[in-house]
Amino acid sequence: MDYLAVQLFNGLVNGSFYALLSLGLAVIFGMMRIVNFAHGAFYMLGAFVAYVLLQQAGIGFWPSLVIAPVVVALAGMLLERVLLRRLAGLDPLYGFLFTFGLTLLIQDGMRLRFGLQGQPYATPDELAGTVALGPVTYPAYRLFVIAFCLIVSVAVWFVIERTRLGMVVRAATERAELTRALGVDVDRWITPMFGFGLGLAAIAGVLAAPMRNVSPLMGSELIILTFAVVVIGGMGSIAGAIVAGFLVGVLSSVGAILDPAVEGIVAFALMAVLLLVRPSGLFGSLEAR
Repeated sequence: MDYLAVQLFNGLVNGSFYALLSLGLAVIFGMMRIVNFAHGAFYMLGAFVAYVLLQQAGIGFWPSLVIAPVVVALAGMLLERVLLRRLAGLDPLYGFLFTFGLTLLIQDGMRLRFGLQGQPYATPDELAGTVALGPVTYPAYRLFVIAFCLIVSVAVWFVIERTRLGMVVRAATERAELTRALGVDVDRWITPMFGFGLGLAAIAGVLAAPMRNVSPLMGSELIILTFAVVVIGGMGSIAGAIVAGFLVGVLSSVGAILDPAVEGIVAFALMAVLLLVRPSGLFGSLEAR
């Protein structure tokens, strides 16, 4: 039972990262209809910004948790204005190929600068201990990751689904031409929402830095799995991204109890079954229509 509790806890930790990354992808796809393959590279950039801030300027984890997402979001907004906007209205395949090439460019650039060897990043002193929950002891930092990702995810869902700003964004996403006809400047929302989606990926990168070595390829390990999570939740669905992220994380960790090899295929098996039964995903009926 203790081992099961630990695996469930590990699943929630992994699910936190899946949810946050999938949330950023869902926001970008919902607004721009672009499958952003470079999402994992910006997750990696978030971790590296935190690492450089610590090594070069002595800026620790807590300020980096704010600075890194802002830096990555601004870089993303510049990228959208200068390059991605030129692909608007073209076949979505062009956007996919562009972001795929951008991923390779970013990864190779970081590899030339920092090498392939992962760089360690210290856990903040305030969260360096452990917390006893019943008979099992958990690292305090990982509990913080679960709580922080859940709070951010729910906050994003609330803003998108329950506020006037979110209403405008959803209207621009679902009926762009009608929204323009009502006097709303849809194009002005695209750039900040793209930056916001990349900022969410950067937050996940900063949170991952103390748990994993910061390396140029750390994003490539997650991006394919994150796409599977987005498909399971429903393309463009905010609630679907959150629920599917935690669901895949927990199911993968529980599956590892039976066989460690199962952990890597749970998400893709679930995606395959769901595509046969409900092609629009768990929460994707509106997007499918």
